[in-house]
Amino acid sequence: MTSENFEFKVLATDGKARRGEITMPRGTIRTPAFMPVGTAGTVKAMYMDQVKDLGADIILGNTYHLMLRPGAERVARLGGLHEFGGWQGPILTDSGGFQVMSLAQLRKLTEQGVTFRSHIDGRAYEMSPERSIEIQGLLDSDIQMQLDECTALPASFNVMQKAMELSLRWAERCKVAFGDQPGKAMFGIVQGGDNVQLREQSAQALKDMDLKGYAVGGLAVGEPQQVMLDMLDVTCPILPHEKPRYLMGVGTPDDMLKSVARGIDMFDCVMPTRAGRHGLAFTRRGKVNLRNARHAEDHRPLDEMSACPASSQYSRAYLHHLVKSNEALGGMLLTWNNLHYYQYLMQGIRDAIEAGRFNDFFEETTAEWAKGDIAPLG
Repeated sequence: MTSENFEFKVLATDGKARRGEITMPRGTIRTPAFMPVGTAGTVKAMYMDQVKDLGADIILGNTYHLMLRPGAERVARLGGLHEFGGWQGPILTDSGGFQVMSLAQLRKLTEQGVTFRSHIDGRAYEMSPERSIEIQGLLDSDIQMQLDECTALPASFNVMQKAMELSLRWAERCKVAFGDQPGKAMFGIVQGGDNVQLREQSAQALKDMDLKGYAVGGLAVGEPQQVMLDMLDVTCPILPHEKPRYLMGVGTPDDMLKSVARGIDMFDCVMPTRAGRHGLAFTRRGKVNLRNARHAEDHRPLDEMSACPASSQYSRAYLHHLVKSNEALGGMLLTWNNLHYYQYLMQGIRDAIEAGRFNDFFEETTAEWAKGDIAPLG
């Protein structure tokens, strides 16, 4: 199902958990949704057909990385990010603001935007709200994010307030720069650190801008999980019920399950791909560290009941060997396993909300994780 316009519908609710759909010209996004991260136009260690077959409806690209290499104008000349990377479904691009703050060298932040030097070659760049939207337009992404200032936690009230207020002014400028693009959307980003007052102020101001969707940013940046959940408890009730809510950069399966329970619809995180490349598998029995010597002669697969070949057709002993030998196939198989598990979890969440048994699913899933990897599978 597709639509010529960007549309979001809540199809079912169970408590605060929502089952919905975003329809747009390039496809339908079933929510709650996990978006695999394709930072530089590729979901690392995966073919795009694999990513689609796992159940992903949308992937994420990164404005900062793509503007540095190969360059947004070059991607545009080559047909846009969908044509360039071979993904025909919807793509969300983040604004590049987080990477500018965390990766770039010699940053200088002003009201106009941020000037910085590339972490790749030291070349100087300027990123304004307008330029961020322009780059995302050149990439031809379907959902574009406002440029914001993200602050690491802990931070002082004054630092968080200044960043939140600047982000609101930049959101207004991004909205003007984005204009009216049928079938596409620009999302605002709620900031405010770990302060209830600032989060409420940011969420209300963005709601008043009447954007097509809203993200919660500046979390999962080192603060305890409960702080993140407390901020969601404050923020989600303010955001419009009829608009999608996206928690940026989150997270672990546990983070996502608890965030869905608070009304979040969309997630992205590098964790499943990065963990896979470093020997860590996510399974229905929790995390499995394939670097651990106890797997060296373990004939069992990660999960013989899994529909993913990486999970069910390779022994832990072989995966351990690949990881310890730094063979590329090890990272490929574990990334495949991890992304499968994330999509399997999201499908389970969607089904549970539709059936009105999300709380039962929550308890069953966390109970399985608690059994740990040592317990017999079945």
